[in-house]
Amino acid sequence: METTTSGGGALRFAGARLASLLAIAPLGVWTCVHVWNNLAVFGGAAAWQADVTGHEHPASLVVTSVVVLAPLLLHALWGLGRLRTSRPNNLRYGYVANLEYLLQRVSAAGVLLFLGAHLWLAFLHPRLVEGHAEPFAGLAGEMRHNPPTLIVYVLGTLGVAYHLANGVQSFAMGWGLAASRHALRWFGWASIALFVVLLAMSWAAIYGLWAAGG
Repeated sequence: METTTSGGGALRFAGARLASLLAIAPLGVWTCVHVWNNLAVFGGAAAWQADVTGHEHPASLVVTSVVVLAPLLLHALWGLGRLRTSRPNNLRYGYVANLEYLLQRVSAAGVLLFLGAHLWLAFLHPRLVEGHAEPFAGLAGEMRHNPPTLIVYVLGTLGVAYHLANGVQSFAMGWGLAASRHALRWFGWASIALFVVLLAMSWAAIYGLWAAGG
């Protein structure tokens, strides 16, 4: 019985480390690159189409599935397990770290819903059902003339920016990179900077799409 418990604990520990690693690479890296590519909207429809949806070869779907969708699924399953087994204690301990933990869990649920809808509507459905990449005019028109779409993207990207930025700090602590107070403080400021930059790029891209839809 003791061996089983120890083995189960080691398995959970390894699973947590793997999920944390996948959240940074490849998911975090891919997210930053994807948001950066969307800033091509300020170069016009053709520039956005080339940077965001220009890889229409069937092999690109396979590569994206392996590099992005599979790690995303694994990370989501691990996160759902954490949501089921962990409980916040903010009422008893009103620390900033506890607030960050609660916001991380809340943002995780929102991000999961947002990414599920985004991946289906912007990536899988156009390619698998319609046979082509998502058209620029269609997305820009939705941003401009469908307020719920605009609101969902604004809030969804806010959740993604926070979840990823705070995840960097959690990753650093979990992997022993923030073992001292100085390192922990440094990663704290780095996560804030990442949040601000990623959110600014995301909302700039959304504004560019909204403006183009007019």
